[in-house]
Amino acid sequence: MKYMLLMYTSESEAPNFTPEEQQALGKEWQSLLKEAKAAGVLLANNGLASVTSATTVRIREGKTLTIDGPFAETHEQLGGFLMLNCQDLDEAIHWATKVPHTRYGSVEIRPLWDQI
Repeated sequence: MKYMLLMYTSESEAPNFTPEEQQALGKEWQSLLKEAKAAGVLLANNGLASVTSATTVRIREGKTLTIDGPFAETHEQLGGFLMLNCQDLDEAIHWATKVPHTRYGSVEIRPLWDQI
């Protein structure tokens, strides 16, 4: 089953990492991605640009509305994702616990629709 791990954090409250901490975090990410790829579960991953570059599109009463910024008022913003092919939710949770965002944000696990 395919799962999307959505990584949230507050951009305004994000930790100010020192260069050394950023380097350590980068190594941690590389290790996680290498491990997930070797395990055969990594399908895709990427980070997202700042929420300040987001645009939301809605259609109301036949009119297209575009709004700068995220789709909802929240304290945390979606910052990236991992798409994994796991046996079950327990395996997806296992991988989510390895995502660095869990220490200063959160990781939401969502199963993908099984499109037949």
